[in-house]
Amino acid sequence: MPQITEHMREGFEGQKMIVIPQKIISQIKSSHFYNSLYLTDIGYFPKAKFHYRERPEGNSRYILIYCTEGLGWFEFGDTRYSVKPDDYFILPPCYGHSYGADQKNPWSIYWIHFSGKAINYPNSDPLPLTDSLHGSVYHIQDRIKIFNEMYRTLEGGYSMENIGYANSCLWHFLGSFLYRKAFKKKHVSEHADPIENSISWMQKNLGKQINLDELAEKAHYSVSHYSTLFHKKTGCAPIDYFIHLKMQKACQYLDLTDLNVKEIANQLGYSDPYYFSRIFHKTIGTYPTKYRKKEKG
Repeated sequence: MPQITEHMREGFEGQKMIVIPQKIISQIKSSHFYNSLYLTDIGYFPKAKFHYRERPEGNSRYILIYCTEGLGWFEFGDTRYSVKPDDYFILPPCYGHSYGADQKNPWSIYWIHFSGKAINYPNSDPLPLTDSLHGSVYHIQDRIKIFNEMYRTLEGGYSMENIGYANSCLWHFLGSFLYRKAFKKKHVSEHADPIENSISWMQKNLGKQINLDELAEKAHYSVSHYSTLFHKKTGCAPIDYFIHLKMQKACQYLDLTDLNVKEIANQLGYSDPYYFSRIFHKTIGTYPTKYRKKEKG
């Protein structure tokens, strides 16, 4: 189990969270129409440094956690699992577990607690923690749109119409994990934008170095055509855009971790920290050490 130096229960900058009142949950459970599958808690914790939960007796509801950035871990039974971007896991009720964010590169997570007559333990068998209930999914923005649809609906109040619509979205949201191959196939074919795919690759490979020829080859275009399409969509040259993403990530490391400049440079594919600092200065307008000291917020 990773060493935990500090725990934080709530209070992550930019977080959002809704916990449905027990009175409303009781109304849902008493309704044959609404009690099949329903949300009880929903939230988003960005850069959740020191986030940690330990429940020796488990939780009374299922928990789904979806990591979109950073690193974390969870323990279930006698096994510890590492969590990286695009990983998810679902914890069944009434089983001890723990989970938390990585200390140096804390995760950003979308999470829900849910229950329902269709899956409710002990009235039926709990969903087992199998390969279908933890793993990696293709990062598709439509999945986040479904989450935001549930959240915004509940944010508008707990009318039965809102509850019913949010829980209808929940089926779709869970299906994007449990039937991830079908979800990926449908949405990738609908949103096959080669430049968006190229940017997505950049975001997931910030620690690598790549040249323009290689980027164009990945997009299956000539260098000139790829560069023209990329600039038309973003207003920026591909390599400049990649560097900008790297420096954006560097700012997050400086703001939210204790990594030194050399360590951050290595994370972003720069073996020479002095060269990295010059690129940072050219992009951000100041050097990394001065940026870290600057008061923000």
